[in-house]
Amino acid sequence: MTWILGWTVSLLAFIKTQLVILLLHVLSAGPIPRHVAFEMDGNRRFARLTGRRAIEGHSDGFHTLKRVLEICMRLDIRCVTVYAFAIENFNRPPDEVGALMKLAEERLVEIAQNGALLSQYGVRLNVLGHRELLPMHVQVAIDKAEGMTRQNSRAILNVCAPYASRHEITLAVQSVVQQVLDKESFDSSLITEQTIEENLMTSLGGSPPLDIFIRTSGVKRLSGFLQWQCCENTQIHMVNTYWPDFGLWDFVPILLDYQRKVWARSSS
Repeated sequence: MTWILGWTVSLLAFIKTQLVILLLHVLSAGPIPRHVAFEMDGNRRFARLTGRRAIEGHSDGFHTLKRVLEICMRLDIRCVTVYAFAIENFNRPPDEVGALMKLAEERLVEIAQNGALLSQYGVRLNVLGHRELLPMHVQVAIDKAEGMTRQNSRAILNVCAPYASRHEITLAVQSVVQQVLDKESFDSSLITEQTIEENLMTSLGGSPPLDIFIRTSGVKRLSGFLQWQCCENTQIHMVNTYWPDFGLWDFVPILLDYQRKVWARSSS
């Protein structure tokens, strides 16, 4: 009797996997966004809801990131950007910040190792943000992880940490102004929206324009994430699901909505 139960469970798991593969294949037949961003919110609230420590919620969130990233790669989405740690998050309790730094150090190298997710799908890792604020051991881990994926060219994973849009925009403006000042004659007309955009961290890393912005946990604001990149052509979705619970069935309606709007624009 036990073997029958085990066989049934295995069969159901196999059928579920095949249905997911079929669904992704059907979705990939339509228009696919080139660049999707996830504001991975709700890890701490998810942990409290399940009676666990905050760091366990963050660990669950990392596993969700791997699962969602694999879905994106199967759909041939070329760029994924995630908000992993805000500059203002350094104001959280020191023990939580320390645990997050340790988690980042371990997990970044883990997913970048040969044979792991990024290697498997040819994904290049870019860590964007004010790196100098991070502990040195985390900076070393970032350099190592980025170096391990530097030759990958199929897709891009931008991990924003520690990040704030104001900081990114400020650096871009400073860079453009310096480039203009370095020329023989000052020409303020060279300081434009286009030149500023070209000097954003995402642009310097090779990211295409942002097609879809997703924030989990039901909070309806950008909170300093990709504020320049969210333009009139970006579809913004605020979903109620906490990030650790976010999955394919949360993502599918968003992708279908994107495809519907692309088809509507092309037919108008």
